[in-house]
Amino acid sequence: MALSLHERDVDKRRFAAEDLQVSDDEFIAAVRAYAANEGLPGPASPEDVAAIERTVGHPMPGLLKRIYLEVCNGGFGPWEAVSLTDTGDWFSDCEDINMAYRDFSDPERGLPSGLVPLMDRGCAMWALVDFKTADGQMWDWDPNLCCKEDALAPLSQPLAEWLADWLRGAMSDGSYPHREPAAKDCASA
Repeated sequence: MALSLHERDVDKRRFAAEDLQVSDDEFIAAVRAYAANEGLPGPASPEDVAAIERTVGHPMPGLLKRIYLEVCNGGFGPWEAVSLTDTGDWFSDCEDINMAYRDFSDPERGLPSGLVPLMDRGCAMWALVDFKTADGQMWDWDPNLCCKEDALAPLSQPLAEWLADWLRGAMSDGSYPHREPAAKDCASA
C-alpha cells in the first residue's frame, strides 16, 4: 500500500523513489508545501509556458508544466529550478529559462534538440530535462567529470523519480548515481 505524501510529512525523509504509485497531484502538493515554506515566486502564466515551448520546439513535460503553472515560477527542487521569466529572484546565473536555453543551445555545446537546462548545480554543472519525452527524462551536464565531449549524460530517470529523490532527501550533491559513466578514452576518466 502506497503512503500519501501527507502521511510522509513531506519532510524529505520517508518519500521513496521506488514508490512510483505517487500521483502527479501528490507531487504538486509536496512541491507546494515546500514552496510555501521557502517564499518562492507565484505560478507562471500559460503564456510563459507557451513561450519556452515555442523556443524549444517541443511541449514541456506534463508534471513540470503543472509545477510551473500551479505552484511556482522557479526555485523548487534540489538546486532551485530556473524561472520561466525574470521574477526578480534569479535561481542561477541566468535570469530565466529562455536565457539558460539559449546559452546551452550554443553549437559549441552540441546539445541534442529538446534538452533544457532546469537547475544550475554550481561549478558549471546543470540538471537538464528532455522536452521530447512526456515523462521528462533527466540529463546531467558536468564538464568537471571528464572532457567537454563527455559532459552530457542521461540519468535514466524521469522527472517524477528525480523529484522523488529530492523530496526524500536522497539527491546526490556530487555526481549522480544514475549517470552513465564517461567514455573510457576520456582524459579524466
